[in-house]
Amino acid sequence: MQLKVRDMPAKSTAKTRDERLEARVSRDQKALFQRAAELQGRTLTDFVIASVHDAAVRVIEETQTIRLSAADSRAFAEALIDPREPNARLKAAAQRYLKLTGA
Repeated sequence: MQLKVRDMPAKSTAKTRDERLEARVSRDQKALFQRAAELQGRTLTDFVIASVHDAAVRVIEETQTIRLSAADSRAFAEALIDPREPNARLKAAAQRYLKLTGA
């Protein structure tokens, strides 16, 4: 599948679509997308735009959101509220880092 974004003439309003997105799909894919669009009472373009938009939002949310179990959330909050003192190994690692980086 090839995607291309092309600039359209600069005529910009809130509802004006200024960019063009092209995709090469198989005949079967297009028929599938068209059927789904018809079932939702949408044009093929509206269906594709809404589907791609929903997928993009979902991917961004999944990659930018950290989900913790209740136990993990509690442990994280407790570590923030009452952090442990660094042990000897961590202190030694910090010293090595400072020595290597010259910080």
